[in-house]
Amino acid sequence: MFELEKFILPNNFRGRNVIIVQLWRIIYVVFFRTSPQFLYGWRRFLLRLFGAKVGKKVIIRPSVQITYPWKIEIGDYSWIGDNVVLYSLGKIIIGCNTIISQKSYLCTGSHDFSTSTFDIFQKSIVIGNSCWIATDVFVAPGVKITDEVVIGARSSVFNSISQKGIYKGNPINKDIA
Repeated sequence: MFELEKFILPNNFRGRNVIIVQLWRIIYVVFFRTSPQFLYGWRRFLLRLFGAKVGKKVIIRPSVQITYPWKIEIGDYSWIGDNVVLYSLGKIIIGCNTIISQKSYLCTGSHDFSTSTFDIFQKSIVIGNSCWIATDVFVAPGVKITDEVVIGARSSVFNSISQKGIYKGNPINKDIA
């Protein structure tokens, strides 16, 4: 079925050269992950240093995992909780006043299992303003979530959401309140 020996990473897939990618990994492990909880400004500085666009007073916990910061945009006053994974093979855009709660996973990349070479791909994720992605939510590649959406805990979002409201479940259902 798969012929992984024929797998080829597309040119510039990471968005930076291998030296910058490895330098980020070192800075992340040594300075980002080990920073005290209250040093939000320090973590914002490190992310900006590596090309992330991070707004005013953004709260990012030290346990957040970020693959490629140069593919991240976070609007003013947003919060990124403990153990969130921003798997930024593609771009991740998070609006203002938006909360991504603990253990959530924003996944912008995967593999095409229908090809024998298991081709890798990336698709951006966009989350609007004033959203709350509750604990342990999975957001799939290519998903766009409009403003003022709440996603309930442990939900999985595989399709874009274009109307404000409360959504929960696996698959997502709109909660009629």
